[in-house]
Amino acid sequence: MTNAHPTDTGVQASAPLRVGEPAPDFTLVDQYGVDVSLSAVRGIKNAVVVFYPAAFSGICRGELREIRDGLEDFQDGDIQVFAISCDSMYTLRAWADAEGHFFPLLSDFWPHGEVARRYGVLNDEDGFALRGTFLIDRSGTIVWTEVRDIGHGRDFTAYREALASLRASSPDAVG
Repeated sequence: MTNAHPTDTGVQASAPLRVGEPAPDFTLVDQYGVDVSLSAVRGIKNAVVVFYPAAFSGICRGELREIRDGLEDFQDGDIQVFAISCDSMYTLRAWADAEGHFFPLLSDFWPHGEVARRYGVLNDEDGFALRGTFLIDRSGTIVWTEVRDIGHGRDFTAYREALASLRASSPDAVG
């Protein structure tokens, strides 16, 4: 699989991680204050790490509703979704309650944006994560990415195609 789109990012600390690179592990608190780690699914499930700029904002609201309303396309027995922003846990809890989000909304609040920075999607100038999506296989390798600037929503069709390809190539695939 290859990157779906070229990166069209603004100011940031470094270039986004690319296909073939190992996904950095992280442990962040979710909207309920529970520690959630990427390593908890390594070797068991594929993962999708979705960075978004800010809770309660227009495009982010639409994108997270797309995940919520089509969760079967994003998360199942073979894949876990991790949605990450630089918002505080308390903001994420209020947003989850208001929007009915029951999948993990993870707070990269402190040290501010550290996980987004390691994935190369932190806009250092404004202090928010860009719209980065990283599809990670069970071994912890990035197999597909898409990174967009704050004003450009992501292409969930391309993500669904990448996920279908990953599932088809999985050793557990039935064919």
